[in-house]
Amino acid sequence: MPEAHEAAHEAAEQLEEGHHLEGRNKRIALLIAVLALFLSFSETLGKSSQTDAISSNVEASNLWAFFQAKTIRMTQLRVAADSMTVEAMAAADPALKAAQQKQIDDWKKTAERYDSEPSTGEGRKELAERAKHAEEHRDHALARYHNFEIASAAFQIAIVLASATVITGMIVLTYLAGGLGILGLAFMAIGFFAPSAVHLF
Repeated sequence: MPEAHEAAHEAAEQLEEGHHLEGRNKRIALLIAVLALFLSFSETLGKSSQTDAISSNVEASNLWAFFQAKTIRMTQLRVAADSMTVEAMAAADPALKAAQQKQIDDWKKTAERYDSEPSTGEGRKELAERAKHAEEHRDHALARYHNFEIASAAFQIAIVLASATVITGMIVLTYLAGGLGILGLAFMAIGFFAPSAVHLF
């Protein structure tokens, strides 16, 4: 009889321990699901920021190339105008001198338009401003991307640690996973609201 009573008591303890493990594993599974959800958010935000940074970088490069082309054209026109000014001073024919002066004025006017053209935004000064703005936008997007990447790494490691808890039964791994999840959320918030607040790259 005592053996039967002991066996029943042991079976009851095993059943209770099984319920306890099942409840704990469900909580860990829920933690893993939440971490995976935040991981998907940080990955999506990171990819979006990376695409935005690449797009802004291309835009800045194109604007600086356009700026360079305008600079070359402007310089050529100014050199041509200066050269013709010297020729016009030596010209004896008033008609020729007037024609040369008209050409000089046209070149100088075009050179000034290449230097600054607020109406179209395609003068050198306007192009430089637009290119600098695109570079600032690129740097901002890159800062966001780096923060989201750190958040993603934290979530991934947290998922691995939480999964390892189920296998090993070491509860400390769950706490570490939770801590890393909070760290991931912090970097997501930094990436979203103040990407330049933390410089790790």
